Amino acid sequence: MAFAISCSSDQYKKNAPLEFDGKFPDESASNIEITLSDSGKISFTLFAPVMNKYSGENPYMDFPKGIKITSYSNGEKQSVLTAEYAISEDWTQRMEASKNVVITDLVKHESIKSEQIIWDKLNKRIYSEVEVIQIKADGTINRGDGFEADEKFTRYAIKNPRGEMLTTDVGF
Repeated sequence: MAFAISCSSDQYKKNAPLEFDGKFPDESASNIEITLSDSGKISFTLFAPVMNKYSGENPYMDFPKGIKITSYSNGEKQSVLTAEYAISEDWTQRMEASKNVVITDLVKHESIKSEQIIWDKLNKRIYSEVEVIQIKADGTINRGDGFEADEKFTRYAIKNPRGEMLTTDVGF
């Protein structure tokens, strides 16, 4: 007696690993945590529910279910970046975070929100060319046409800032 088992390509696609831009990942991992250090001191930690790695002429990794990156300075948490999606390109040394991106400065208690932020690892800078919202510790809200920062998010500038100040009733 012989048995033959087959499945249609539609059935395979439903059960296949996540597909990005028509490609299937060469490697995939879940609940990953990566620690980057310099001279024995933690610089960054990265957590992602899913990481896919693609090889080829232009290898890259993507994080289709979001990402959380924490930066450290002298052993203390400095800032946290969260996003619903991210892609890291090996050949350009860039990571692009998109969809509800928030960077929080844990020291100054300020945040930047945007739909896209790019981390240029070669030049050690973070920037955005799309609208950003800055929320300061005192309640001031600034909007701008992008921003530029160092990679630890300790110094940054909003491009073309426009602001609002939140105040309580002062009795006038």
